[in-house]
Amino acid sequence: MAVSRPSHRRPQPITFLQRIKAYAPDSAQLLGLFTLFLFASILIVLTGITATAAILGCIFFMPLILVSSPVWFPIGAVLFVSIAGFLSACSFGVVTVAGLSWTYRYVNGMHGAVRSDRVDQPGKRICDTSAEEKDQSAMECGHGVKMVA
Repeated sequence: MAVSRPSHRRPQPITFLQRIKAYAPDSAQLLGLFTLFLFASILIVLTGITATAAILGCIFFMPLILVSSPVWFPIGAVLFVSIAGFLSACSFGVVTVAGLSWTYRYVNGMHGAVRSDRVDQPGKRICDTSAEEKDQSAMECGHGVKMVA
């Protein structure tokens, strides 16, 4: 049986190619990068087509827009006033319904408002507790407490 001797060789230096392979992306990362570039290029092409169509539309329809411009302002003003009026009427209706609902609940006693006696109750309880503690400590010490009404 051969006796194995410990090897005192120096470790092999890591080559440049081995260093690069250590940081190389795996297949899932490559697929994700490819997908990213594919979708980015598609979006860039669609953006270019949209910008080109918008510019050409402005060029071709500008004469029609300029000729019919005296009509556009009154139509826009009428639309703005009618939409603003409709939204105002709806909001006034909502406020009216909310006010009537609150009034009905208040009159029938179903309001959740906090009454003043409910607000004062914890304060009275604290005062009563502190007065009882004061009286009890005075009794334990043998001193009488004179009650002033």
